[in-house]
Amino acid sequence: MVSAIRERVTVQAGGRIEIPSSELPAGARADVIVVLEPAARMGSPLVRMIGMGKGCFASPEEADRFIRKERNAWES
Repeated sequence: MVSAIRERVTVQAGGRIEIPSSELPAGARADVIVVLEPAARMGSPLVRMIGMGKGCFASPEEADRFIRKERNAWES
C-alpha cells in the first residue's frame, strides 16, 4: 500500500526543502515530487502575462487605441 504525506513548505536558500515528520521512518526510501505554486514558477512579475490571454491587448498603445475608439463612439 502506498502512503503519502502532504506538506506545505517554504523553499530555503539553495533550493533546500525540509519535511519534518514523525511518519517518516529513518532509512525508509521515498519518492519526492515538488510542485511549485504558479507565482513561484514565473520568476518575474505578473506583468509578463499582459497580452497573453484571449482578447487581451499586445501593448499599452493597442489598448489605448481601443479605448479612444470606444470613447469616440460614445460621444458621437
